[in-house]
Amino acid sequence: MPRVSEEHLERRRRQILDASRRCFVRKGVHETSMQDIFAESGLSAGAVYRYFKSKNEIVAANLMAVVGDLQAFLTGLTTGDRLLPLDEILESLADELTGLSGEDGPVRLAPQAWALAMHDPDLADHLTGSFAGLREIWSAYLRRLVDEGLLPADTDVGAASKTLFAIMPGYLLQRLLIDDVTPRDLKLGIRALANVALVAPPA
Repeated sequence: MPRVSEEHLERRRRQILDASRRCFVRKGVHETSMQDIFAESGLSAGAVYRYFKSKNEIVAANLMAVVGDLQAFLTGLTTGDRLLPLDEILESLADELTGLSGEDGPVRLAPQAWALAMHDPDLADHLTGSFAGLREIWSAYLRRLVDEGLLPADTDVGAASKTLFAIMPGYLLQRLLIDDVTPRDLKLGIRALANVALVAPPA
């Protein structure tokens, strides 16, 4: 019997993830059953369980795929030959998130996955790793700003990277729930707040 190619396996895995995402976006994660995923994907239970042990594992795989894409996108923004200013990076990242949050967009699953992770240690571990990866990308960018003399040498890079990471979940929630925020709003908002007079001097 010929061996199944890696390309075929990846194609089948992607088929399951795409089908599950459509179900999750349409019905919500809690209301989507494995039977819904079988039907949407056109695959048998055995075929789906060959790749994923549970619905939460499918949720995690969907989220890890988009986080991986976002990590690659952010790395490209922050490591290019031209050192981009923070407002441009946040605008570009917000624009990417906006594109991924459309009607069938994968980042629409993020808030549901965050809620599930509060009670699912395995999913929480996946998210913790992905969040740490994104924060490290921000840290590397901030260290680059320090090296270029654009931030003080004593900048608390760890605290600053956590702060920058916190901006995007808030942007995403506003996009999904209020739908009155744009990437340009983020750019202009950062510019408006970039004033040392707004913060207390260090102790």
